[in-house]
Amino acid sequence: MTAPNTHTLPAAIQATRHDFNSASAGRIHYYADTSASGRPLLLIHSINAAPSAIEMKPLFEHYRAQRPVYALDLPGFGHSDRSKRRYSPELFAGVIAEFLEQVVKVPADVAAFSLGCEFAARATLQQPTLVTSLTLLSPTGFNLRGLPTGKAAERAYQFLSVPVVNDGLFSLLTTRASIKFFYNQAFVNGIPPELIDYAHATTHQPGAKYAPLYFLSGQLFTPQAGETLYSKLTVPVLVLYDRDPNIDFHELPDFLGRHPNWLAQRIVPTRGMPQWERPAETAAAMTHFWATRAA
Repeated sequence: MTAPNTHTLPAAIQATRHDFNSASAGRIHYYADTSASGRPLLLIHSINAAPSAIEMKPLFEHYRAQRPVYALDLPGFGHSDRSKRRYSPELFAGVIAEFLEQVVKVPADVAAFSLGCEFAARATLQQPTLVTSLTLLSPTGFNLRGLPTGKAAERAYQFLSVPVVNDGLFSLLTTRASIKFFYNQAFVNGIPPELIDYAHATTHQPGAKYAPLYFLSGQLFTPQAGETLYSKLTVPVLVLYDRDPNIDFHELPDFLGRHPNWLAQRIVPTRGMPQWERPAETAAAMTHFWATRAA
């Protein structure tokens, strides 16, 4: 009797699915609905132990009838290539830039979540003519508390790369109980069950631990992202945020005062995932931003 395949991962979004061959990261999976006309919208998920395009599903569903919409599974996650390789901010940003140039091909609005915001900003600096605006949901990079960088991050990765360490740690982080614990911190109200189910499924795929190890060691964060990335952006930028259990926005008010192309709006009450907990308010803020920016 043949054992059932425990590695089957369902679609995160019910939409047409494609693969894009990245020169730097191999096979990259994405969801697309291009049945509507208008300026495209590209959605970028976060980085943690269990991310995928499902994090951006509410925005995909909201806008798919209004404009072309794309949602990526970044390298190492979802249905994309999960090879054992070095994962870095440059790798993730390069994939986004490649995707804009080779698949979207025309100027697009980009919406990114959490650490994905840093990658989206870096990609925008690489392809400034292909990004008309950025919406950053609970962005990293404005933290008061520091993160491991440089040699400290390398040492953390060397420790986490020991198989007996990373297998045990990743197994602990990806139990249903752990996933529910972390999601519970990110929601004021109840957690949508599909998020827990999909997080559990995607973290039990072959190669699922490789990219998260770089995240856990701190190597995927850009030091002083506010000055090294965000301050260089010239496109209109909207920040949507409230409270977040893992990051703070201590430096955001001062940054906004020095960068007139940036706007911010609190989506309350939320704890880091406004697109899931307050999807209507999140979409309304984005739509208003695009309308006033265009005007």
